[in-house]
Amino acid sequence: MLLSALLMSVGINSCLCVLLFILYSVLRKQPRNYEVFLPRRLANGTYKRRRNKVARYIPSLKWIWKSWRPTEKELMESSGLDGVVFMRMITFSLKVFLFAGIIGVFVLLPVNCFGDQLTVIDYADWSANSLDLFSVANLKVRSQWLWVHFGAIYLVTVFVCCLLYFEFRYIALKRIEHFYSSKPKPEQFTILVRNIPSSDGSSVSDTVDRFFGENHSSTYFSHVVIHRTSKLRSVVDKAKKLYKEVKHKKPVKKTPMRFFSRKDNTEGHYESVLQEMEQNIRLGQAEVSAPGKEVRAAFVSFKSRYGAATALHMPQSINPTYWLTEPAPEPHDVHWPFFSASFMQKWLAKILVVFACLLLTILFLVPVVLVQGLTNLPALEFMFPFLSLILSMKVVSQIITGYLPSLILQTSLKVVPPTMEFLSSIQGHICHSDIQKSACNKVIWFTIWNVFFATVFSGSAFYKLSVILDPKQIPLKLAVAVPAQASFFIAYVVTTGWTDTLTELFRVVPFMVSYIKRSFEPSDENEFVVPPMRYHRDTPRVLFFGLLGITYFFLAPLILPFILLYFILAYIIYRNQVYMTHIFYSFSFLRALELRTQLCFAMQFMNVYAPKFDTGGMFWPMIHYTMIFSLVLMQAIAIGLFALKKMELATYLLVPLPVFTLLFNEFCRKRFMPIFTDYPAEVLTKRDKEDRNDPTMPEFYNNLVSAYKDPALLPLRFSGSGSRNDSLTSPLLSFSEV
Repeated sequence: MLLSALLMSVGINSCLCVLLFILYSVLRKQPRNYEVFLPRRLANGTYKRRRNKVARYIPSLKWIWKSWRPTEKELMESSGLDGVVFMRMITFSLKVFLFAGIIGVFVLLPVNCFGDQLTVIDYADWSANSLDLFSVANLKVRSQWLWVHFGAIYLVTVFVCCLLYFEFRYIALKRIEHFYSSKPKPEQFTILVRNIPSSDGSSVSDTVDRFFGENHSSTYFSHVVIHRTSKLRSVVDKAKKLYKEVKHKKPVKKTPMRFFSRKDNTEGHYESVLQEMEQNIRLGQAEVSAPGKEVRAAFVSFKSRYGAATALHMPQSINPTYWLTEPAPEPHDVHWPFFSASFMQKWLAKILVVFACLLLTILFLVPVVLVQGLTNLPALEFMFPFLSLILSMKVVSQIITGYLPSLILQTSLKVVPPTMEFLSSIQGHICHSDIQKSACNKVIWFTIWNVFFATVFSGSAFYKLSVILDPKQIPLKLAVAVPAQASFFIAYVVTTGWTDTLTELFRVVPFMVSYIKRSFEPSDENEFVVPPMRYHRDTPRVLFFGLLGITYFFLAPLILPFILLYFILAYIIYRNQVYMTHIFYSFSFLRALELRTQLCFAMQFMNVYAPKFDTGGMFWPMIHYTMIFSLVLMQAIAIGLFALKKMELATYLLVPLPVFTLLFNEFCRKRFMPIFTDYPAEVLTKRDKEDRNDPTMPEFYNNLVSAYKDPALLPLRFSGSGSRNDSLTSPLLSFSEV
């Protein structure tokens, strides 16, 4: 790719970013758009409507300065530890690429430019130069300047590992701190028990009560037996949907001409339908709750956290296949359809998910091959000779090679996160947070394989299976194939990174949906949905750009400014304040960056997203392992590159580097992962002692009895007996607990 094609891509995406910035600054001030850009603040009642009509149409950046006020504690309270982890991931990436960017731009890039392996740089016409002239490929074999790259690889590896250690330690300590500061939660006192053995003449409830009453008499508190409610839940969902439709219908005004109109019977018709559905729901609840209809599983609650932890980790029976225990999720996080599926259905679903992921991986090769065809203009002219005249136009060729391939790949990737979320939902997870983590993991590795490796392999001779299966040849082939795709990934960062981040700010799809809905039906200011944060979509995207930056920082340092600008945009849009740490860094510019990061907070967390669940920072190990993989991949490519450049000593000196990186990862895993798996006994007992003097604990225990009751089994109350005129404005159905 020529530098002119890259500049064309940068120009197009820069214009799009500026346009989205201006549109957001204006449209977010319009009252009709509050439900799109400020749904969470509207739901919390913390946003005042503007009275100055003129100021609403003047673009301003005040929203950026206002986003600097909140603290990390406020972020923790509003978005949980998962929100803090997401923000720290962006800050971590900023620190890494600020450090790597200084080395890459001011040290490695000049070294590459003054090489003469390919050709001499045309300083008179910069745009006509190939991007390969700015990469390590421009250095000759056995060039002594390669030792500069060798030192940079070691320096960045040590720096990233130090940051990973401090971040892992900080998140682990923050997890304990979050546990201490949080109020008592049902999931802290509850476990899920499965494979409850059948007992003659006893129901599942009696069996559970007798077993835990005998074996955990001092700590056992209560239990809730689980029922199969998938069919009943569908009826309840239909009733809720019908109620929302009725609520949004405008009542017909009584006029002499409309007094006897048939439309007047609409209210009574909907009310009768809701009454009938409520009756069916009550009958279904009675049928599901009948003896013999239970699932052989129950949520068992204890009087203390330590008692729940003891029961969780202790074998309950001589037969290890009975009384299986696992941690209970948050009550609103439970994925109830999981319990309605049989063992065979769950087993078949897992196999189906594996084949579906493989099929999706194969199908995704189609846009990858198409993208590679567009980046190779001579091959495109050979395959489609009738396009030669159009492709000969300079502007068209620059758009096709510089902008269009990344746009096609970006559009194709849009379907991956929701698809992986659906596949994870049928895989057999008991809670929505596990579904999100599973989907996030799938999207990460799908993106790494299909966007990075498939793109690299499709542009080289790496198709040969014999090469792939030969481990000794992999570093050498990667060293040839990966630098060849540097220009494509630079354009990919600009197109996907910059524009996607601004699209996240502008919320293009929700804005269009809201506009279309307002055109066909009246809007209700009190009826809007506060969206949850989609970690399975945003986390893999940030991590993939981190992988590109780490992999290409010494191969093509020109990519670093674009990646750094991407993280700055993400920093402004997602965050407001994230970093309050006591970690000491010996680099003065990192201290300055740390002070700046104390001022920033996630605009989208405070204004748009509301947490649907909180895993307690369980996304961080996934982030840590992905960064370790990125380091090892970079080191493997470096070993192959130095072998190709005939730098035998440098090659041998680099071999221990991935070994040390993996040993460091193993140290972090054994040092910090136990805190993410279970809370220590001293932490649990300390909280239990504090609860003894808590006056709110009796009320908490009363609520704990019914905390894990299936929402489909909660009673319904029909309240449509009001006057005919307000029957559509008052709630017809309300769901409440006993």
